[in-house]
Amino acid sequence: MNRSFRLLQGLKILLLITLFVAVAGYVTMRLWNWLLPDLFNLPSISIWQALGLLVLSRILFGGWGGRGHRAGWAQKRRMWKQKMESRMAGLSPEEQEKFRQKMEGVCTGPAWMRRRATEPDQTASL
Repeated sequence: MNRSFRLLQGLKILLLITLFVAVAGYVTMRLWNWLLPDLFNLPSISIWQALGLLVLSRILFGGWGGRGHRAGWAQKRRMWKQKMESRMAGLSPEEQEKFRQKMEGVCTGPAWMRRRATEPDQTASL
């Protein structure tokens, strides 16, 4: 690639990141100044204080990225599914069916979330 093209791309990315941070800080400042002084009698904040608040909340609640020490929800779901499949593999077919029936009775939710029983293919007989 051309060196000037990379430099231009880098500047564009830097500009977008700066714009994103500025907008996030501005929105945070506006929300804080709109809600919290009236509700809790707190002082208004500047954009720099709003950015500091965003960084602090990221440290306290969000971490700094990387998934080495934490698994995301999709990974946790996959691990749980593998664990259940390995447990089911150790059961006899009768025990598996008994377990499924018991879980269907216990784990009920809205009708639209329930699995439908597999019906025989109607088009095969036509």
